[in-house]
Amino acid sequence: MTTIKTHKLLLAAAFSLALGGMAQPVMAQDAMSMDQLLRKVEQGRVQDNREARAREQAFKEAKNDQQRLLNEAEAQKKREEDRSQRLETTAAENKQQLKELEAQLTVRLGSLKELFGVMQQVAGDSRTRFEGSITNVEFGERVQFLENLAKKIGGSTQLPSLDEIDRLWFELHREMTESGRVKTFTAPVNMNSGSQEQLQVARVGVFNIVADGKYLEYKNGGLKELPRQPEQGRFISSTGDLLSANSGMVRFGLDPTAGGVLSTLVAVPNLIERVQQGGLVGYLILALGAIGLLISLERMVVLGIASSKVNSQLKNTSQVNTNNALGRVLSVYEDNKGVETDTLELKLSEAIFKETPALNRALLFIKIISVIAPLMGLLGTVTGMINTFQAITLYGTGDPKLMAGGISQALVTTVLGLVVAIPMVLLHTLVSGRSKRIVQVLQEQSAGLIAEHAEKTGGRTL
Repeated sequence: MTTIKTHKLLLAAAFSLALGGMAQPVMAQDAMSMDQLLRKVEQGRVQDNREARAREQAFKEAKNDQQRLLNEAEAQKKREEDRSQRLETTAAENKQQLKELEAQLTVRLGSLKELFGVMQQVAGDSRTRFEGSITNVEFGERVQFLENLAKKIGGSTQLPSLDEIDRLWFELHREMTESGRVKTFTAPVNMNSGSQEQLQVARVGVFNIVADGKYLEYKNGGLKELPRQPEQGRFISSTGDLLSANSGMVRFGLDPTAGGVLSTLVAVPNLIERVQQGGLVGYLILALGAIGLLISLERMVVLGIASSKVNSQLKNTSQVNTNNALGRVLSVYEDNKGVETDTLELKLSEAIFKETPALNRALLFIKIISVIAPLMGLLGTVTGMINTFQAITLYGTGDPKLMAGGISQALVTTVLGLVVAIPMVLLHTLVSGRSKRIVQVLQEQSAGLIAEHAEKTGGRTL
């Protein structure tokens, strides 16, 4: 009995050392005896063994499940490999069969294959041509049909039906027929303002399509007003005549190139644009010409009135009127009838000299303008050529449009200079001639008066 107790004490001491800090609380519990402690240890040991066996059993079951899954995956792999082998065999057989069928199709088609090839080419070419034709405004659905037909024949899997072949012939024949017809209908037109309007339009074959007073263009599947209409009024007026006519013959500005000639007419610059091409030098030439023209007109009017008054005075020299040059010269003669002939001659010459500046006023300026205008045109020519050579230096000669600005300025300023100089020369000649005629009348009358005075007095004072 003593030995058993001793063993229990030793076992308790061992657990106390193993538990370390827990030994003190255990020993501190007076209610728990060594037997109770031993029983608790035995119970924990049994529980640990039970849990260990449960874990071992779970591991064994999981191992069995993994093995089962692995077996299933290997079996699935084997089935898929067999299926892949069968599919490869089937694909090879189908490929061989397809090749044999294609060979049979080629043999059976014979000359029809060449025919369908031609049909495919015709359908493709017709689609391209019809897509850009103005008749497509009315028959736009044919483009999609021709595209589908070309794809169908080109796929070499289907043959065109008799209806499709018949419609292809019909579309070709309709296009040929419409090219010789003038047809009026209503269609949406995109205006330059950005709006779209329903207008009454007239299609002249496959060449032109017009509205009232406007040429239209077919672009991107719709009708659009030209950004700029031809300057020639006869072309624009003919569009209205075409729309208003119900029968008979109508004169119309037809473009047989289907837009080429019309584009050229539209691209031709008008007078204002020509002047703008001349730049600053061109504006100066025109301003100088306008000043010269105003001065010339003023001189023509003034000298015309003066000439009329001189002619009126010339018809009645007995009644002197000082509102004209001849009358003022005659008044000098009336005031100096009693002087010597030489003195009278000097007096009359002085009177004529007084009248001459008013008659010749601004004539020299008109002459100067006629000389300066072509020189300014030459200045613009040199400036334009300098700009042209600068463009060539920077960009080369690959694009003529880059040089067009300088060349236009060079040529336009020369033209403007000549346009101003030639009329100025003519106007100067006219104005100068009218002035000289009046002066000549004054001199003639003055010489006559001196001669008459010399005859009366014999050179003496009256």
